[in-house]
Amino acid sequence: MDSYSLLRHFADSWALIALVAVFLGVVVWAFRPGSRRLHRDIANIPFRHEDRPAAGDDAAQEASK
Repeated sequence: MDSYSLLRHFADSWALIALVAVFLGVVVWAFRPGSRRLHRDIANIPFRHEDRPAAGDDAAQEASK
């Protein structure tokens, strides 16, 4: 069996199964029950400083001088 046929067979079977397993693992990890609070916190980042913009690196350096 030549190497092309061997690699093609591997890609058609075992690599596909491995990639589907990785995809399902990422989906399960993203939607796990304990991550709801983390995702809600990340989603609310733009609204943390409603009264004034968040201080950037330049503003923080100026304020510390």
